[in-house]
Amino acid sequence: MGTVTKTVVFTDLANYTAKVSKTDRVGLRRILADHEALVNPIISRYGGSIIKNLGDSFMILFTSATDAVRASLDIQDMVISSQGAPIRLSLNTGDVEEIDGDAFGDAVNLAARILSKTPSGEVWFGEGTYNCMNKSEIPWEHVNRFRLKGIAGDANVYRAVPAHRAWLPEYISNAVRQGNLVRFKRGERPSMLPPNPVILLEGFVPGSEAIRAALDMLPVLSPSSVWLSAYNISPADRHTWTDAGRGLVIGSPQAVNMAIKGAEEVSVRQTGSDTIVLDIAYEAVVELVSCGLALPSVPLSDVVANYSYDLVMDGRWVNRSENAVLRLNVTGDGPTITALRPGVMVNGIALPNGEVSALHHNTTVKTMSGEHVYKRSDHGFVGLFISDSDMRLGVGRGQTAEIGREPNHPGLAFPDRRGQENIHWCTGGRASRARAGGFTLDRALAGRRQASIEVTKDGRFSLTALHRRCPTYLFARAGNGNLHRIESTVPVQTDDIIVAGTTLIALRAVT
Repeated sequence: MGTVTKTVVFTDLANYTAKVSKTDRVGLRRILADHEALVNPIISRYGGSIIKNLGDSFMILFTSATDAVRASLDIQDMVISSQGAPIRLSLNTGDVEEIDGDAFGDAVNLAARILSKTPSGEVWFGEGTYNCMNKSEIPWEHVNRFRLKGIAGDANVYRAVPAHRAWLPEYISNAVRQGNLVRFKRGERPSMLPPNPVILLEGFVPGSEAIRAALDMLPVLSPSSVWLSAYNISPADRHTWTDAGRGLVIGSPQAVNMAIKGAEEVSVRQTGSDTIVLDIAYEAVVELVSCGLALPSVPLSDVVANYSYDLVMDGRWVNRSENAVLRLNVTGDGPTITALRPGVMVNGIALPNGEVSALHHNTTVKTMSGEHVYKRSDHGFVGLFISDSDMRLGVGRGQTAEIGREPNHPGLAFPDRRGQENIHWCTGGRASRARAGGFTLDRALAGRRQASIEVTKDGRFSLTALHRRCPTYLFARAGNGNLHRIESTVPVQTDDIIVAGTTLIALRAVT
């Protein structure tokens, strides 16, 4: 039999290994029998066939992608209603070859890799299923792009949303915890709005006159601050809404309400352990603020052919993250950004999820984590991507502070993004040796003690370069915007930016 296009589904009992270690043989047989009794009737109802039964898991083939997703959602619903052992399911659609009671092909491999990422109680699927299923019939949302073992490139992964559960986007969860989420329900008028409101429209039909009237009632807001709660939504209505830069919360009304109540119970907001806040603002006259990324030109020294950084929700830049908002890529053709979440705006225009936009001088990019401005530059850099962070150090009169990878006290340490997964290497021995030696852009291009900033007793500022090999540059607020290499000591002003390696440090006045 040749290859045919089918949807492969993997089911898996969550925490099966742990259950086996705590269950006798009778209990184990009961768990497996219950699992099979639960799954079999639903598979048959949607025209699926079990190819493999491994006890705790099944490999199933369907001729219809839509029926495969519907069957998976029904299985999850049955698990909830029967209080059975929790399971996870993954799917992908593509060419499959059946040989001697087994199935093979790229679609099978990708579905198996997606299963390794799928949390308990969820249904995740790949690009093939996304393209083939009836999107009006399946409540779905994009999860993220993943780098999966044995799969070339990054894979888009989606989630089928059951009626009993909703996953709040981080933007909405943060708004709930910060107290600025406004739930605007159909038939009601919005109440008094808090500062920086995030609007969630509930009970509206996408594309209806009612939703247009509701939008007209709102004050002028960034599109990324306006969200719609919906469960089943047609592709046309979805694209019309999200292409305007607005967000979607996918879930039934009951599930969304439960998710918001759950978020309201979270009273402590976690912060990353690598965020440093040194606040001596009671005596400081200037703050040194980590304010974005400097982007070295490529190819770099016959070592780096191109590279990328990911922006995460709290505004940090990391080498690679499965929870990134956007990805910044630097190649020989220049810098680009790729939207990895809804709500990315480029010069006021929404950048759809997964789409790429080139960066040009003075391009403004707004995300859930804040606003970023791209400035073209020289001296071996393609540009600076500027946005103030919470990583800062106050400096008072008569004080000198250092910056670098390991500065003396008092000092502001540069981000140290360990790992090489964001680098694409040049060919040749030099790149091979650099890779084996643990080369990273952050560590190779900046010193432990890079520069110092002195504040005189009369309130003037000066910058001194400390490292002989790793250059320090100044991006002055006044002038033509070019970088100026600092050889010794120079005067600086507030809003000037210090450039070293991939790090930007701004001098901001304390207000």
